[in-house]
Amino acid sequence: MYMIKIFLFIVPVVISSRTDQDNSSLDTVSSEPVSRFAMLDDVKILANGLLQLGHGLKDFVHKTKGQINDIFQKLNIFDQSFYDLSLQTNEIKEEEKELRRTTYKLQVKNEEVKNMSLELNSKLESLLEEKILLQQKVRYLEEQLTNLIENQPETQEHPAVTSLRTFVEQQDNSIKDLLQTVEEQYKQLNQQHSQIKEIENQLKRTGIQEPTENSLSSKPRAPRTTPFLQLNEIKNIEHDGIPPDCTTIYNRGEHTSGMYAIRPSNAQVFNVYCEVKSGSPWTLIQQRIDGSQNFNETWENYKYGFGRLDGEFWLGLEKIYSIVKQSNYILRFELEDWKDNKHYIEYSFHLGDRETNYTLHLVEITGNIPNALPEHKDLVFSTWDHKAKGHFNCPESSSGGWWWHDVCGENNLNGKYNKPRTKSKPEKRRGICWKSQNGRLYFIKSTKMLIHPTDSESFE
Repeated sequence: MYMIKIFLFIVPVVISSRTDQDNSSLDTVSSEPVSRFAMLDDVKILANGLLQLGHGLKDFVHKTKGQINDIFQKLNIFDQSFYDLSLQTNEIKEEEKELRRTTYKLQVKNEEVKNMSLELNSKLESLLEEKILLQQKVRYLEEQLTNLIENQPETQEHPAVTSLRTFVEQQDNSIKDLLQTVEEQYKQLNQQHSQIKEIENQLKRTGIQEPTENSLSSKPRAPRTTPFLQLNEIKNIEHDGIPPDCTTIYNRGEHTSGMYAIRPSNAQVFNVYCEVKSGSPWTLIQQRIDGSQNFNETWENYKYGFGRLDGEFWLGLEKIYSIVKQSNYILRFELEDWKDNKHYIEYSFHLGDRETNYTLHLVEITGNIPNALPEHKDLVFSTWDHKAKGHFNCPESSSGGWWWHDVCGENNLNGKYNKPRTKSKPEKRRGICWKSQNGRLYFIKSTKMLIHPTDSESFE
C-alpha cells in the first residue's frame, strides 16, 4: 500500500515535468532539434517506481495470504470447539434423561417400601394382639395347672400336663422369634427408605427437580409425616386382663422400663413406654432427644400420636386423655439444656377432652426450674391447621402444637429442634425453649413429659 502511494506521487510529477518541457519548447523557438532520447531519464524513473510498486504489491499479497490462512485456522478451531460442545450437550441431555428415569424408578421403589412398611406394621400389630391373647390364655392355663397339681395327687395326667406346658412355651417362643424377625425387617425397610430419600436429595441438589403439584393455598404448610403405626390403636380387643396404665404393670411385678400394651377404661389397646424411676412407674407421653422427628405436625397427628416410642415421639392427646381421666395424675417436665444442666418441674393437672381442645389446667407441686406455664388458667392446645379462638397466631409464630393462653408464650417443648449455632433470635424462639417468669430463656437440648397417678409420691 505504501509503494502504491509512492507510485501515484511520482507519476504526476513526471507528467508535470514532461508538460512543462513541452510548453517551454513551444514558447521558445529552439534552434536545435529535439532529441529522441530526451525522456530516457523520465522513463527510468517511471520504471523504477513501477518496480518498487510491484515489490510492494507482492509483499502485500503475501501478508494478506498469511492473514487469510490464520483466519481459516481459527475458523477450523472454532468449528471443532462447537462440534465438541454439541457432543457434550447431547451427552448431558442423555445423562439428564437417565437421571429422570432413575428418579422415577426411585419414586416407585419408595412407594413400594412405604406399602411394605405399612403392611409390616399391620402384621406386627396383629402379632402383638395375638401375643396378648396367648399370654392371657397361658396365664389361665398356668392357674388351672397349678390348681390341678395342688388339689390332686400325682396321677398319669402329669406327663400330659407337662407336654401341654411345653407346647405352650414353644408357641410363645415362636411368636417372639417371629416378632423379632418382623422388627428386623422393619428396620431394614426403614434403612432402605432413608437411603432412597438420601439419593433423591442428591438428585435434587444436581438441579433436576421433580414435578410437583401447584399449591392453591397461600397458608404456610408444614411438612407432613405419617405417624408411626406402632402408636395407633389396636381395634376389636374385647378380652379383660390388659392393664390400664403403667402403675398396674409395675404392681404386677414388671419393674423394667420398656414398651407395654395398656387399655385404659373405655378405650382401645395401645402401646406406651413405661419408665421406672426410683421405684415409681411413669408413663412417657413426649420425648425430644436429637431432632430426628418433625414436630410441626397437623392437628390429627397431635390428636392420635406420631413418632417412635424408642426415639422421639408424641403419644397423642386422645391416648393421654384416656389415661388421665381414670384418676388424678401428676404431669412432670424434664429438661436438659445445651450445657448439660438438668431441670424438672411437676404439676397436678386436669386435661379436657376434644370438645375443649384438650384444655390443660395446672397447679405447681415441686421443681428446680422457675415456673413458666400459667397456673390456674385454661391453656388451649392448637396447631398450625387447628387454631383455637384467641390463639390463632401462636402455632405459626412458634412452630409445633402446644398449650397456649391469652398471648403466645415463649415456652414450647414441641417447637423446632434447633442446634446451639442457630443465629437469629426469632428462629431460636421458634425452637424448643422454656422462659421462666424472671425472664431467663432456656434453650433445650432434650425433653421428657411424663405422667403417673397422684397416689404415688414423686421420686425426687
